[in-house]
Amino acid sequence: MNSKNVFSRKATLSLKMSEFEVPPMQDLLVIGRKAPIGPEAVRRMAEALSPEQFTIIKIEHPKVEAVLIRNSLLQMLDKEVLISIVLEEAERLINDTMVIRSELKIEVSVKREVELL
Repeated sequence: MNSKNVFSRKATLSLKMSEFEVPPMQDLLVIGRKAPIGPEAVRRMAEALSPEQFTIIKIEHPKVEAVLIRNSLLQMLDKEVLISIVLEEAERLINDTMVIRSELKIEVSVKREVELL
């Protein structure tokens, strides 16, 4: 009987490419605590490129210092709910020197019942 261990390692990659956009961020940026660009510089960049379109939110987190997020997303969902989901997913990828750019789409589904007359 052969007691050889069999290992398998796989990675599935999804690559989304698009034309370079101004500003060079999509819907949000997650800024690491030791990232080469800090929250204030990110805020100024966003304000210069897209005035009044983004908000910087400071975070108490071991790896993340702040999140820059598109204002329209904050109008659709509660800030705490949105930030907690973003952090939950980002903390698996980020280290404290990174800045992660992310696309975030919110889809709202509504179902109503009415009485027929």
